[in-house]
Amino acid sequence: MERRKILTSKMDLDLRKRIVKCLVWSVALYAAETWTISKTDMKRIEAFETWIWRKMEKISWTAKVSNSEVLNQVKENRCIISTINQRKRRWLGHVLRHDVLLRDVSEGRITGKRTKSRKSISNDASLVQFCCLYTVNG
Repeated sequence: MERRKILTSKMDLDLRKRIVKCLVWSVALYAAETWTISKTDMKRIEAFETWIWRKMEKISWTAKVSNSEVLNQVKENRCIISTINQRKRRWLGHVLRHDVLLRDVSEGRITGKRTKSRKSISNDASLVQFCCLYTVNG
């Protein structure tokens, strides 16, 4: 079957959704547990998710169909961001169980003086954000 026809074929809706989550999301979210995600990145990821569902249901981008209506048609909720956060939590748990340099870095136990350089975007804020959400919601 051609790649283009996987999403738009006349297969059962549940089967097409499973194929999308298995094949498309696994490639799109490769190494997502290490991403530092900003608010604009979140919006783009959610737009990608909606784009996939629109493609699957053959809804044109010019059609005046809201995103919530598209999600209702495919009987899905927005879950790609929660999938990324779940992967981040699993990865963090994996790192914290082992005694490696990455654990020391994530816990802030590195000694020494930093060289003068441009301040890098850290993954710490992202980790703290979803860890706090996990403890509140989980």
